[in-house]
Order: sequence, then structure tokens, then C-alpha cells
Amino acid sequence: MDYCKEYEKRFDRYYDELKWLYCELYKNQDEAFKQLCGQMYRFYTERKAALKTMDRERAKDPQWYKGNRMVGMMMYVDAFAGDLNGVLKHLDYIEECGVNYLHLMPLLDTPEGRSDGGYAVSDFRKVRPDLGTMEDLECLAKECHKRGVSICLDFVMNHTSEDHEWARKAKAGDPEYQSRYFFYDNYDLPAQFERTVPEVFPTTAPGNFTWVQEAGKYVMTTFYPYQWDLNYWNPVVLNEMAQNMLNLVNRGIDVIRIDAVPYIWKQLGTNCRNLPQVHTIVRIMRIICEIVCPGVLLLGEVVMEPDKVVPYFGSVEKPECHMLYNVTTMAATWNSVATKDIRLLRQQMNVVSGLPKDYVFLNYLRCHDDIGWGLDYPWLKQFGINEVSHKKYLNDFLTGQYPGSFGRGELYNSDPESGDARLCGTTASLCGIEKAAFERDAEALEKAVRLDLMLHAYMLSQSGIPVIYSGDEIGQENDYTYHENPKKWDDSRYLHRGDFRWDLEKKRSVKGSLQEKIFDGIRKLETIRAQVPVFCTDAQVWTIDTWDDSILGLVREYGEEKVIALFNFSEFDKVAWINEEDGMYTDLISGRTMEAKGVEIPAYGIYWLMRENGIEENK
Repeated sequence: MDYCKEYEKRFDRYYDELKWLYCELYKNQDEAFKQLCGQMYRFYTERKAALKTMDRERAKDPQWYKGNRMVGMMMYVDAFAGDLNGVLKHLDYIEECGVNYLHLMPLLDTPEGRSDGGYAVSDFRKVRPDLGTMEDLECLAKECHKRGVSICLDFVMNHTSEDHEWARKAKAGDPEYQSRYFFYDNYDLPAQFERTVPEVFPTTAPGNFTWVQEAGKYVMTTFYPYQWDLNYWNPVVLNEMAQNMLNLVNRGIDVIRIDAVPYIWKQLGTNCRNLPQVHTIVRIMRIICEIVCPGVLLLGEVVMEPDKVVPYFGSVEKPECHMLYNVTTMAATWNSVATKDIRLLRQQMNVVSGLPKDYVFLNYLRCHDDIGWGLDYPWLKQFGINEVSHKKYLNDFLTGQYPGSFGRGELYNSDPESGDARLCGTTASLCGIEKAAFERDAEALEKAVRLDLMLHAYMLSQSGIPVIYSGDEIGQENDYTYHENPKKWDDSRYLHRGDFRWDLEKKRSVKGSLQEKIFDGIRKLETIRAQVPVFCTDAQVWTIDTWDDSILGLVREYGEEKVIALFNFSEFDKVAWINEEDGMYTDLISGRTMEAKGVEIPAYGIYWLMRENGIEENK
């Protein structure tokens, strides 16, 4: 092939490993490998000059996404602004939010009423018609790049909608397309799978297989019956999905969020989770990007226990995902809100802080999904905490069922047999803003706003990229109208997927309003973080004992700069019994100067205490 020098250099660097990995998955499939290589070159030649220039610039600065200036926001296009052109018109507002990383929730074509929030894709090359076109997406990405904003988009690798072209041909009996899924003539093999494969949705979508009447066969459906699992034992599937990914990045997408990564490879006799072949596939996708579009990042959605998450970074020598969600810290944060006990959160912070600095987490309080209580129960057992009863307490507290609780969430996929359930709700409603506003309790509302801001400050204090869920910046509450919509009422996650409240957004300019307090409070925190290098990813981070289980103490150190961050998870004024002997400190938020000794901290209070010589260095 007549490769240009730029492509040839990258291709030669990775060729041996790519071929070895591919042939490890697919024996004697040299022709399929050649086809993949040809497809990669074609997408490289079709990649626009501006995107190639961006690739080169990012390749020169591989730390471009690891600093302390990156702030993300995730949103549903239709909920935020109707369609892609609406988002384009509101880019000024997005910039006012301090956002330079924009995650657009699934927007590819999907059947109405059987979409799973957009994760049942019927056409990977087409935007949902009511949201716009691929050209609209490309136009939005181009304008975002002009403003220094990166675009993230979901890529659903594990399954397609039953309305996808492949699925329709499989239903019609075409064996070639049936081989792209897991079809079985009878229930013998599915029954064997069911013995070892857990159910994702035991109440709303029990089992892992669905009978397809048109084909007269069973098909594997790990999630919902209308989402058919792709068969990556077939090299055609990997090749075609790689093309679909490259088509998106050539439209200007900067970050590919790989959905449901652990589930990609299925094998009889296993739990079909986190198998070695999954890591092989993710590494292949990483190499494809490094060759064709090295400025593009891979974000892995791995909602698993901590020891299963970190391996998806790969190794420093052979990396897989550039970034992963900090799922466990998010869940541990809400555990601390409900229990007013930070010991588990501190333990989680110690684990994350001990990882290599190359590992970048996306930190968040809320997202489009539910909160699953995948906590470290073996560690909690030392305190006499039982998993089942503890989950019940957390859900009771955050849904307002527990006496004196302020949360106003709803349960998702509640399983009466196991007692397990997950939680839905916006940050504001879970923090008590909804309850206090409804009851017109001014004192409770003030505390709820402080809790909301404290949690955002904690998120911004962690290393990695903080991501705000659209609406949280104005304290948007739960949207209960989904109960009236037959297409949504079975899925309580729509509780926090309501339309963006532009009427509330206007109130952020009203002095003393709840919206002003939250919006300006978060923006102030973001601005401080962006201006002070100690918040960069390369900083050393560790926790300190405050001698109070409701106060989290976190230290960040970078060069001469040192910040002690204190977070009071209690509704009472407290004292953090720290005793730092290295000089005076100034709170970056209030400007108040104090010793870092016996620090009095109000209910749901925050301090970012910076050592004064660090302030002089920063000047």
C-alpha cells in the first residue's frame, strides 16, 4: 500500500502487536486482518485536514487532557436544547459553565419506546432524525473545536437494536447475519449459559436470552430483549464495529465512550464478564485509534467492583482505555451523605491515590444512570455492616423513607427476593433541596445548598476530570412527569433525565436565588481549580486523619504548593483535629487565613486550605 509517511510511521510502530492480538482472537483469519488494515487506511485518508492537525498537536502533548483546566458536562441533546442545532445555539451558556468537555448522551438512531435511553442503536451511521443529522453533529463538533471544547459520544459495542439492519436480516433467516449474534435452535445451550451468567435486570428483563418468533430461535440479550448481543467470535463483527467507531471520530468526535465494556466477550461456562478477550479487543481499539486518529481518547464504562475496574487502563506499556469512570468513589460519596461517615470514602480515596498518575478517572456525582451500591462490603464488615441491611438503609435514607432523612430519590430495579435495588434522583433532590423548598424550610434549604456545593467541591478536589450532570449547576430537582408517560414510566431513571429548566437558568442572575448560589458557587470552585496547579493530575494526593468520622481530610501537594481540603459530611458544626506544623494557611474559597490546627468547620462546610508559601509561589 502507498501509505503516506505519517500513517506509515504509526502503522509500522503498532503492526506486529496489532496482528498478534488479532490472530490471537481469530485463528487463520489473515484475510479479515488485511481487510481491517485496509479499512483503517481508508478512514485515515478520509479524515479531514483540521482533525489531522489536531491529532498532531495532541500527539506532541499527550498530557493535554490531564491538567486541572478540564471540566466536563454530560447532557441529553433533546432534554437540553431540543436538537443538535439547539446545542449549537447554547454553546455560550456551556462555556459560561466553565465546560470544555461535552458528553452528548446517545444520539444515534434508535427505535422509539425500545431505545433504553439511546443504548439500543438501530443505525450507527445515522443520528436520530428528531435530533438532527450527521452533518449537524459534524458542524457542532467543528464549532466546539473552535472554542476549545472536546466532544464525547457513546459507542455501544456490546449490542445492537433488534431493528438494526443486521438483526432484521437475521430475523429473516440469513445465516451470515445470524452469525453476528448468538442464535440457538433450542434452549439447551442458553440453559447452560444461564447457570453461570448473572442477570443484569432481574426484575424488568429477567434472563439472558429472548425467543425470536420470526427466526424460530433464541438470541442472547444480556440487557433488554430488544438489545441483541453481538458475537465478537466473528471477526466481521469487530471489523464492522471498528469502522463504525472510525466514522464517528471522522465526524469530529474527540472521546469515544465504550458502553458496557466488560460484557463484550461471551464464553460458555463463564459469567461472561471481564474475560481476557475483552481486554484484547479494547487494546485493539486503542491501537486502531493510535494509528488512524491519535488525538482521540477512549473512555471505558466499567460499572464493576474496584478490582475489576482498574485493569481496563491496561498497563503503562500497553494501555487500553485513556480514562475510566470513578464509579466506586461516586457510590461511596453518597454512602457518606446517608451515613455521615467518611471512613469508606477515605479508604476508596487511598486506593485511587495509590494508582499510577497515568490513570485518569472521570469523577462525577450524578449521571444519566442509577446509583448502584457496589461498595467494598468485605472492608465494611469490620464495622459490623451487613451488605443487605446496609443497602436497604441507604435506599431508605435517600428516598426519604428513613425517619429524619432529606433525600427524595426513587428506586430502580428493586428486587424483592434479594432486597437489592439501585437509586435514582438528581443531586439537588438527593441533597435535600427539593424537600426543603417544598416545605419552605429556609434553614434546611441553606444546609442543603451547602451540602450540594460541598459535594461538588469534593468532586473538583479529586485528580482527573470532573463532570457535571446538566442541570446540577442550577440545582435542578427530580422530574416526576415521567410517571405520566407510558414510554418512560417503567424506567425510574427518567426521574433525573428531565428537560433542562431554562426558566430556572434565568434565575442564576437573581441575587440571593438558589440558582445563583449554586451556579456561582460551582463556577468559583472551578475557577480556583483551574488557576492553582496543585489540582493537576500529577499532584501527590493522600488522606489525613481528622479524628472525626464525618470529616474527610485530603492533602494535595505539587512542587511547593500544598492544599488541605476538608469536607464536613455532617449537618452539625464540627472540628477537624488536624495539626499541621508547616506555617499559616489561607482558604482559597473564603480568603480567610488560619492555622491548620483544630479547624472549626460548619455543617456541610468546605475548606481548601493552601499553605501560604505555596500562594506566594503561585503568584
